[in-house]
Amino acid sequence: MPAHIGLIGGIGPAATDYYYRKIIAAYAESSLELELIIAHADAPTLLRNLQNDDRKSQVEIYMRLTNRLKNAGADFVVITSIAGHFCIEEFKVKSPLPVIDLIEAVREEVELKGYSRLGILGTERVMRSEFYGALGNTKVVTPPLSMLAKVHAAYVALTSSGLVTGPQRETLSEACGELIEDFGVDAVLLGGTDLALVFDEETSVFPIVDCAAIHSRKVISVAMNSIF
Repeated sequence: MPAHIGLIGGIGPAATDYYYRKIIAAYAESSLELELIIAHADAPTLLRNLQNDDRKSQVEIYMRLTNRLKNAGADFVVITSIAGHFCIEEFKVKSPLPVIDLIEAVREEVELKGYSRLGILGTERVMRSEFYGALGNTKVVTPPLSMLAKVHAAYVALTSSGLVTGPQRETLSEACGELIEDFGVDAVLLGGTDLALVFDEETSVFPIVDCAAIHSRKVISVAMNSIF
């Protein structure tokens, strides 16, 4: 029997919808029965804790939600946000359920593909930290300073609303194109799960590394193969 999936969603709503749809589609193609529950986390609170590097408060939120998921029958927990992984190591130590870590899944994919140089889009924290310094020998290139604040503002706005406007799409696409054309990156890392509102790995005109797609595939594989 497949494992029962527990998602911590809401951070942001578009990313939650993305994971949900990907999981639903995968199970629809199988003969397996899906068991899934979602606990809602507040996006503005996450962004505030991220800005203040308040790991303790965010871990407490995750613990409360994960206990709720565990009591509802979940076998493991998934945080559907890259920004939300800023305290992932602290959370994994305390979590009452196994955690499917997005950063680990992306690192494995990047190593497998052999990327040497990647651009990145997302929150300022994720961009400046070069994806939390997690990609080893792969060089992570941030947008130029002239665009960094614009990219951050556009991403935070669409994360909070779950919708993307024309100007936000234009800002993010322009930054993606500049990273590829002017900075010689192999591809651009979508360092925010809500960037699925702007880019699609199957149709994008830019070479991208879609972190949400990689993570959701890992979640589906773990659940379907009942690893726990």
